[in-house]
Amino acid sequence: MRKARVAYQGNVFCAEECLEGLKLQDGRIISVDDVVWLPPVEVGTIFALGLNYADHASEISFKAPEEPLVFLKGKNALIGHNGQSRRPKDVELMHYECELAVIIGKKARNVTRMHANDYIAGYTVVNDYAIRDYLENYYRPNLPVKNRDGLTPIGPWFVNRDSINNPMNLTMRTYVNGEIKQEGNTKDMVFDIPYLIEYLSSFMTLNKNDVILTGTPKGTVNVVEGDEVVTEIEEVGSLKNTIVGDDVFSR
Repeated sequence: MRKARVAYQGNVFCAEECLEGLKLQDGRIISVDDVVWLPPVEVGTIFALGLNYADHASEISFKAPEEPLVFLKGKNALIGHNGQSRRPKDVELMHYECELAVIIGKKARNVTRMHANDYIAGYTVVNDYAIRDYLENYYRPNLPVKNRDGLTPIGPWFVNRDSINNPMNLTMRTYVNGEIKQEGNTKDMVFDIPYLIEYLSSFMTLNKNDVILTGTPKGTVNVVEGDEVVTEIEEVGSLKNTIVGDDVFSR
């Protein structure tokens, strides 16, 4: 069963997928076209991985890292399914990044790889757009690259951990205006999900609804105003987003 958070008629609801569309927590069944999609959980700390696919590292002329390259993202960057992300008028290179997001289910500290799965609540899809014009350091992206308001679509679904047969073998694809531009598989992560949970929890506490963005494979290309971008991950879902210009935001 896939779940979501949506806004409908002025209220926020938890909802679940059904044959007719969405079933709200109060029992009403509505169309998916009648809601505003929100991030599927009320997100805590967001951890993002840099260069966690060797093929992506090589396409930007870097070697795969010897230990996880982790940076933090603000919740302000998140936007739901069918949302709009702004491309500033002075930008020359803005690209998508299809990523599997891991949602932590309970407090985790000093967790071993063997027990890491016990601390996962589920998964969702993230499109972690990057604005390369503002990049100063590939290994530690500065804030304007990935933290701009509404720059990071997430969702639409929260998929329970036990609904995914093997999170380390999921096909990932990105389409721009209906044309496939990126394809990869989670099996090609440099550092897999159990390792990342072990690594992060070894020096800090992970809490419920913290989110780990696990990186993107090769195939990232520039997107421009008007582009419709769909990032999808097998068994998890498809996340749609549109690139808009400054005028939409009166800038």
